[in-house]
Amino acid sequence: MAEKLIIIGSGPAGWTCAIYAARAQLQPVVYEGAISEENRLAGTLPLGQLNLTTEVENFPGFPTGINGPELMMAMRQQAEHSGARIVTEDIVDIDLSQRPFKLTDSAGQKLEAHAVVVATGASAKYLGLESDNRFKNHGVSACAVCDGALPRFRNKSLIVIGGGDTACEEGHYLTKFASTVHLVYRRTRDKMPASKVMQERLLSNPKVKPLWSSVVEQVLGDDQQGMTGVRVKNLISGETQEIEAAGMFVAIGHSPNTHFLKGQLPTNAQGYLELTDRFTSQTHVEGVFAAGDVADPTYRQAITAAGMGCKAALDAERWLAGQGVH
Repeated sequence: MAEKLIIIGSGPAGWTCAIYAARAQLQPVVYEGAISEENRLAGTLPLGQLNLTTEVENFPGFPTGINGPELMMAMRQQAEHSGARIVTEDIVDIDLSQRPFKLTDSAGQKLEAHAVVVATGASAKYLGLESDNRFKNHGVSACAVCDGALPRFRNKSLIVIGGGDTACEEGHYLTKFASTVHLVYRRTRDKMPASKVMQERLLSNPKVKPLWSSVVEQVLGDDQQGMTGVRVKNLISGETQEIEAAGMFVAIGHSPNTHFLKGQLPTNAQGYLELTDRFTSQTHVEGVFAAGDVADPTYRQAITAAGMGCKAALDAERWLAGQGVH
């Protein structure tokens, strides 16, 4: 028998969707992802990106902050308490060409679902260095808004990687807390893809020191202090220098986790799932909804993802009712 609703993903969007859907008696099944080495390396283990964040200070309801894993486990427990069924596997194949939709999980189980919510998030792109992977959440971050105000970064020298609008936004935000922001960009200023307004806003700040035609070769640090600096190479001269820094914020984009869909849902140029209307969660396939970072190229915050998860549950409930599925 087909499930009423399958939710794929286990970040704030997925768990919020599960809570609302369970309370609406939809008996949702949440595929939270498999615990595998492949998912660990890709940053797609269960509980999403927040489970990789040590401190969360901007989620409402926690005036002194909360650890990311603690917050995500609380959401998971609430979803389960509400009645959601949780499966610790990946969805590896899905057929959206007919209803009920057909799915296959990483354990080989075949399923059918009347409605599906895709809440698989987006993975931040990092430099691909052994050293930046080593110091993730110990100085290396991909979200200034999430982490920039933490005590370890205040009044310290920081590094921002990238040259687009996101890098400029991250750098400008960090000037509120940092003593110096070193912008490392592999090309020259005249080739920055960021808008002129964003460039001017960032580069006119006296705290910002750009390093053009440069790349980070290695993140420096140790297990006790975490990240302590970077080694930067100038691509024109070949010269290297070490810069003392308490943190490095990588702003070179995100990759929405949509590979399992195999192109069955339209995306924008950056790979984010397109919605039929920005006020709903409906994708271009009827009965398939999207929530959280997988469909949000703009905000990418836990609180907005949770809000989208709520919308997806309500949209799915109304759509299923219209289809006579109760």
